[in-house]
Amino acid sequence: MKKSRLDEIGNWSEVKLAIIKEYASAYTAIMAARSSPQFTYVYIDAFAGAGRHISRRTGKFIQGTPLNALHVKNLFHEYHFVDLDDQKIDELESLAGERRDVFIYHGDCNEILPSQIFPRVKYEQFRRALCILDPYGLHLDWNILETAGRMKSVEIFLNFPIMDINMNVLKRDQHKVKTKQIFRMNAFWGDESWRKIAYVESSQMPLFGDIAIEKTTNQALVEGFRKRLIKVAGFEYVPEPMPMRNKNNAVVYYLFFASHKPVADKIVTEIFSKYREG
Repeated sequence: MKKSRLDEIGNWSEVKLAIIKEYASAYTAIMAARSSPQFTYVYIDAFAGAGRHISRRTGKFIQGTPLNALHVKNLFHEYHFVDLDDQKIDELESLAGERRDVFIYHGDCNEILPSQIFPRVKYEQFRRALCILDPYGLHLDWNILETAGRMKSVEIFLNFPIMDINMNVLKRDQHKVKTKQIFRMNAFWGDESWRKIAYVESSQMPLFGDIAIEKTTNQALVEGFRKRLIKVAGFEYVPEPMPMRNKNNAVVYYLFFASHKPVADKIVTEIFSKYREG
C-alpha cells in the first residue's frame, strides 16, 4: 500500500497552525502598510511537509502552514518551502502550481537555509522574513538559529522538541544515553551547556562514589534555551513559549517565537495568552 503523503495531526498541532496563521496575517498587514518598492517580505517554511494534513480529531483535511501562508489576505512577496521527503515535495509542487512567487527546495534545511534562502533576506537590502522552524525532533542545527538572530531581518517560530529530548537525551542515568543522541542535542543546542541546566546535584546519597545528580524541570531547560536565543543568537525579544499538550496533557513541544521588533513581541504574547486561556 502506498504511504500517504499527508500526516495525521493532533489537536496541539491544530492550535499551532492557528497561532502561526493569526500572526502571519498580522505580520503581512503591518508589512503591507509600510511597504515601499524597495521593501520585500518573504515566508520561509523549513520543514514544510505536504502543505496540508489530516486532522486526527475530525478525519478531515486541514491546511498546513504553507497553504495558510499562501492564502493570507496580504500576500508575502516570496514563499520558500523546504522538505526532505520526495512525496511531500511532489504535493507542495502540486499545490503551488504555476505560481512564480513560490520556491521549493528538496533537501536538508540545515544546508539550504544558509546557502540559498537566508542570503535572499539581508537586512541591508530591505528584505525581511518570517521563518517557520518546525522539526519533528532534534533535526535542526543551532547555527540556523544563530544566523537568523544575527541577521536581524528574520523572525522565527520554533518547535522546541521537549518530548524527543526527554525520551532520548535526558535519562536519569546518562550512561544509558546513546552517543548519537548526545550529538543531536549538542547540534540543536549549539554546545554542551545544556548539561548544566538539565542536571543538578541531588540531595540523595551518591552510589559508588559518584556525584548523584537529578534532572531539572522542563521549565528550567526551556527557560535556559529562551535566554540562549537572546544572549547567544542575538534575538531581542523572545516571549515565554507556548506549551503544546497532547490529549493526556503531556507537553509534546514548546512553541517559541523570536524577533527584533517590540510590536511583534506584543502581538505574539497576546496570541499565546489567548490560546493558553482557551
